[in-house]
Amino acid sequence: MSAYGSRPAATSGSRTNGLAIAGLVCGIVGLFFLSIILGPLAIIFGSVGLRQKAGGGGMAKAGIILGVIDVILFIVVMIVAASNGFSWYIGG
Repeated sequence: MSAYGSRPAATSGSRTNGLAIAGLVCGIVGLFFLSIILGPLAIIFGSVGLRQKAGGGGMAKAGIILGVIDVILFIVVMIVAASNGFSWYIGG
């Protein structure tokens, strides 16, 4: 019997998948730093985390989406840099 206001103990099945969290974190950080490295890692971690039927399916999907955005962002930055002759100087 539980007292008023107390919660039952958490079961082991309610844990969030660590790979889903890793994919999400890699995807978010990859938007700002090392997108060509963290983007594919986010895709891999998110995919493996999604295949495991532990909790965190939404985080795994978000990690995959952010990983794809990271890779596309890196490609766009490289195309823009190549069209400018890899010169980052914008002034006249």
